[in-house]
Amino acid sequence: MAKLFFRYAAMNSGKSTQLLQIANNYETMGKQVALYTSAMDDRYGVGQITSRLNIQREAHTFNAELNFLAIDFSGIDCILVDEAQFMSPEQVRQLHELAHTRNVPVICFGLRTDFQGHPFPGSAWLLSLAEDVEEIKTICQCGRKATMHIRIDAKGRRVKEGPQVEIGGEARYRAVCGNCFYNER
Repeated sequence: MAKLFFRYAAMNSGKSTQLLQIANNYETMGKQVALYTSAMDDRYGVGQITSRLNIQREAHTFNAELNFLAIDFSGIDCILVDEAQFMSPEQVRQLHELAHTRNVPVICFGLRTDFQGHPFPGSAWLLSLAEDVEEIKTICQCGRKATMHIRIDAKGRRVKEGPQVEIGGEARYRAVCGNCFYNER
């Protein structure tokens, strides 16, 4: 029986790399995968899942209007979703239903919280509905396990206010441990 999976982590932990490896593993076995990423994430081009190891694949994009249940996934053996934190609660519910009614495993990768420590709505729902939840670990600059993010400006100073979503990679965000998050290290 298929189920909904959620793999979450702080930034720079290898989420996209793992997603691309899973896609490769399925395809090596002659199976078909459907790749999705957020239309908001244009760091490497819209519709691109890109690893910091310079591995890149084209993907379908989702925005707030996409209804996953309206898509014909006939012949698809696995659905892989990158940047899953940007999904709506309804889209998470759709993927949960899809896994159980169409027997297609759905594996989502994303961040749990934003730069202020607030949960992303998509991630909160994934943590609630996914039958299999796994943390991918990475480390803070201080050596502890990174579980949070801070946003930084062009001069490397911490930014504490602003919109929840501001697309950017290492130049805009840092993965930090809880201690560094609260003590501004």
